[in-house]
Amino acid sequence: MNQNARLRSTLLQLAGGLGAGLLAASSVAGAPEPLRAAPAPAPSASPKPPAPAPVVAGSYILGPGDSLQVELLDIPEYSGVFTIGPDGTLYLPRLRSLYVEGLTVPELSWFLTEQFRAYVRDPQVFVNPVVFRPVRVYVGGEVARPGYYYLSGEQALPEASGGFTRLPQASRSGRLTAQVAEANPLVAPQVSNRPLQLPTVFDALRAGGGVTPFSNLQEVSVTRRQPLGSGGGKVRANLDFLSLITQGDESQNIRLLDGDTVVVAKSSVVLREQILRAAETNLSPYQFEVFVSGRVKSPGAVVLPQGSSLNQALVAAGGPMLLRGRVEFVRFYRDGSTDHRQFGYSPGAPAGSPNNPVLMAGDVVRVNDSLLSAGVVVLNEVTGPFLSVYSLYSILQ
Repeated sequence: MNQNARLRSTLLQLAGGLGAGLLAASSVAGAPEPLRAAPAPAPSASPKPPAPAPVVAGSYILGPGDSLQVELLDIPEYSGVFTIGPDGTLYLPRLRSLYVEGLTVPELSWFLTEQFRAYVRDPQVFVNPVVFRPVRVYVGGEVARPGYYYLSGEQALPEASGGFTRLPQASRSGRLTAQVAEANPLVAPQVSNRPLQLPTVFDALRAGGGVTPFSNLQEVSVTRRQPLGSGGGKVRANLDFLSLITQGDESQNIRLLDGDTVVVAKSSVVLREQILRAAETNLSPYQFEVFVSGRVKSPGAVVLPQGSSLNQALVAAGGPMLLRGRVEFVRFYRDGSTDHRQFGYSPGAPAGSPNNPVLMAGDVVRVNDSLLSAGVVVLNEVTGPFLSVYSLYSILQ
């Protein structure tokens, strides 16, 4: 049995001894049920071995790139600040390389205490993160640009106790600090009662280019892996993210951890009111670009605010000409399908109606020729060369 398997087996036995019966995440959007560990049994009269810290679902899971302050009480030569390597191992004096990826901070503290017991009588080990790795999350579903993104929050904690030097603070971009409600199953991880400044769902959606007219912000899910000591696997929280935009409910803007997956559901109809509310925030780009051509006064690329409709694009292009035909609308979807249709120009049609759809970035709008305008164009093409010859002949006479 390799070291990783032995560590996992030990942690699973620990979780079983503590009776850590985790509750499944509720699927009710906006009111997810918290995941809790069962209370630990009363400690025995004997002080040895020390009772390990209880396993709590939602705790920060350590991984490559995290730097930890490890203090072995009264033995400074075994203490210091150490970084988890790319292979998930932590190199410590005397203990050498230990595989610690997938553990929480309390689990690691208990694990190191057991490892030092072979060299130190009654060891007392304290572990405190000082630098956190960048968070890599997948943003999928109905967002402008799905994919993997690295998000940075406040990576360094305030100066650690015990004389250790604070490591440099990592850069931040687009971080929205939010307090996460205790009722959420993916609670904000805490170390020594100090919350980690980690990126949030808002940051993830913003990194993914923001929402589209079909994004259903009332159905946003976050999937997260559990610590090894909790049995592994994954938990999921269903969020009503729209309430953050409309009511300022930050309990729906949970902090994200490395490896989380954020998925936005797709609506079958255009949610124009929602995208207008989103445009009032910095969640999505304020403007987008479409292309207008044909029988308009200023054809070309047109920049519009979020939530604009086809008629607004035509007005921005100078308006349609007097002699015009039907309006042609083309939209290309990520799955390779195309929305291609024609309809009559209706300046009084409400936004979102079949004759005045709400636009997305990259849409193409063309005002076609009518029979009369097409005839005029053909006539000009036919008579143009003769008029040019006649004009030249008049000049030479």
